[in-house]
Amino acid sequence: MKPMNNAAMDTLSRKLGASLLKRGRTLSTAESCTGGMVAEVITDVPGSSRYFVGGVVGYSNGAKAGVLRVGRGLLARHGAVSKEVAGAMAKGVKRLMHTDCAIAVTGIAGPDGGTARKPVGLVYIAVADRGKVHIQKFIFKGDRHANREMATRRGIRMLMALLRSCPPRPSRCAEASS
Repeated sequence: MKPMNNAAMDTLSRKLGASLLKRGRTLSTAESCTGGMVAEVITDVPGSSRYFVGGVVGYSNGAKAGVLRVGRGLLARHGAVSKEVAGAMAKGVKRLMHTDCAIAVTGIAGPDGGTARKPVGLVYIAVADRGKVHIQKFIFKGDRHANREMATRRGIRMLMALLRSCPPRPSRCAEASS
């Protein structure tokens, strides 16, 4: 997977916004290794305040535990870069922001910080809508910026796929811009 150009990322985030609006869903993000890139791409779209409520960059374990309410025991058992923590981040930011949907990303962007068990480029992405949480593991092979971009793109695509299985409902999105 190669990094996207700005126009392709813009098109993808516009499609996500249209899908959220069509289904009357609101969105929040919880990010670690992407450092706010998912929220940035989403808010680059004019009018995104109709569906995007906010995001948390929980880079440290303290922020993950304190703000997103990821259990300290979970962090100790599985580590910050794990499917368990990605899922807890998605649930935590949905609860914190009172949104229907969430994208959460945790990983090792590089160039250092990797180990044999958790190499550079390892990323877990969780997407949530209502009671559903889907988590995927990726190992990206780019440099730091490319790994962050590829994780951003994958997170948006994962949520779009989840939303396709959900019927439209009366919109709450206008509340998000108040």
